[in-house]
Amino acid sequence: MKRKLNILALFDSVEPTTLDQDLTEYLKTDRKTEVDVLAALRELGHRTECLALYDDFDLLRQKLQTFTPDLIFNLADQFKNNRAFDQNIASFLEMHSLAFTGCGSTGLTLCKHKAISKKILGYHRICVPEFTVVARGRQGTRPKRLKFPIIVKPLKEEASYGISQASFVETDEQFKERVKFIHDSYDNDVIAEEYIAGRELYVSVLGNHRLDVFPIRELVFKEVPPDEPKIATYRAKWDEEYRKRWGLQNRFAEGLDPALAKDIVQTCKRIYRLLTIDGYARVDLRVTAANEIYFIEANPNPILAADEDFAQSALKAGLAYPQLIERIIRTGLKTVRE
Repeated sequence: MKRKLNILALFDSVEPTTLDQDLTEYLKTDRKTEVDVLAALRELGHRTECLALYDDFDLLRQKLQTFTPDLIFNLADQFKNNRAFDQNIASFLEMHSLAFTGCGSTGLTLCKHKAISKKILGYHRICVPEFTVVARGRQGTRPKRLKFPIIVKPLKEEASYGISQASFVETDEQFKERVKFIHDSYDNDVIAEEYIAGRELYVSVLGNHRLDVFPIRELVFKEVPPDEPKIATYRAKWDEEYRKRWGLQNRFAEGLDPALAKDIVQTCKRIYRLLTIDGYARVDLRVTAANEIYFIEANPNPILAADEDFAQSALKAGLAYPQLIERIIRTGLKTVRE
């Protein structure tokens, strides 16, 4: 029987918090991952305390004076409401030699910058869409090498934030308009990449050196006409009415050729290692009709709610939710942070 641990569950908050704050109301505000993880930790018998951070790391220092965790279960993916700072949270934990779950600061940094991750993988001959970056303050002029149609999106956002049907552009005028919109509305640099027609696959990976790849999930577009673009917009992921209207479903990928499925698994393991990811991650791919595998992006520390893709893939592989949380904990304890 494995030893029961002292675990500090670390969350992020959208407003200032206090050291001894009652988080009951906080957990009612669309915090399904936090609720599910806490329930699993209780079921596993670990002694768990919680802390939510907004903009003050001193709260964590104070907490560590009264509670000495064996591990921090890190679910904090923003600081001062800025998701670009998730790697800084990991850096803080690393600098204080604290064991924690999920990805370290280097992997988070490389994956957050979609252009850097694509440059690294392209160098290692993994297929990536042709792309360009347009920094804030620069004109949205399309390089001639970049062929339409093109997807225009924020460089460092996640969860499809900033992606809509208007992100799919087919003319230089649309390109310029969308670049300006993202610069102005999201205060973010732009990555513009060629649209890859094909199946949208999500591959969940767990581990550090020895990697487990769970059954592949797919976002299917049942009601979208064949000649319309199929893109994972923000609404396509998070708006249930929109998903019903267009027949959007996340399900296990069907009909993949066994050789292709094996190639996908090996490709995702390479991606995971090349981007120095540890802990757990979801890799997003496009697979063309010719079975070409294109990397779209990697998501370290993906959503861990029990009904989301990562946990569902683990369950399909025979890992019930509490056991998945236990595996993530034990992986965090073994991770060497340098």
